[in-house]
Amino acid sequence: MSTAQLYDAIGAAYKVTRRTEPRIAARIWAALGDARTVLNVGAGTGSYEPPGREVIAVEPSALMRGQRPAGAARCVAAVAESLPFEDQSFDAAMAVSTVHHWPDPIAGLHEMRRVARRVVVFTHDSSDTEWLNRFWLTRDYLPEVADLVANRPSLSELAHAIGARVESVPIPWDCADGFFEAYWRRPEAYLDEYVRRAVSVWTRVGPDAEQRAVRSLRDDLASGRWAERNRDLLALDEAELGLRLLIT
Repeated sequence: MSTAQLYDAIGAAYKVTRRTEPRIAARIWAALGDARTVLNVGAGTGSYEPPGREVIAVEPSALMRGQRPAGAARCVAAVAESLPFEDQSFDAAMAVSTVHHWPDPIAGLHEMRRVARRVVVFTHDSSDTEWLNRFWLTRDYLPEVADLVANRPSLSELAHAIGARVESVPIPWDCADGFFEAYWRRPEAYLDEYVRRAVSVWTRVGPDAEQRAVRSLRDDLASGRWAERNRDLLALDEAELGLRLLIT
């Protein structure tokens, strides 16, 4: 399944659960520094596009482009690995929660570096195998995620491709953006079909794994087993689950 096809499959639910999380946005926008012109690669519906700057978006999925709100930045149909812009056309290029869907992430990052003087990427450290055990959803209910991330470039490889430094981004317990790890302290949310449909992981593991995980989680919530296993989480305001900023 191509990136465009994947987002055509999951994109219909984006308006329901995928929104800009202000605390994460503040980190991304600060990393952009004084950039006035910004390219948003894999832009989706436009979350996290910085206000007060000249933004151009790139998005391969027609469904996602069609959901961009009125007044959003101009959006070009293109892929990260072949950006239709001249060298150093932008002050900065950004990519938010999208690199893991690119067929060739390293090539896409090289393209971002080619067209912009600064690069900011919000991604996940899938090379940290401890993440699979720290996050109860992958540890106890959806171990198939390990196979999904097995062949991705490591975080160090991604950072090396653009000469970036790495910063950790904790997830607030009430995160507004419904990405995969966002509901770490709100497990009931994963029982919601709309929540799952807006996250590519659930589509990629397949319906059998999804329904098994949902049944098991529902049973454990009803019995109190989930709370018993994860009681320590309820005292946390934020969690470290492998989210990272790459900043050049």
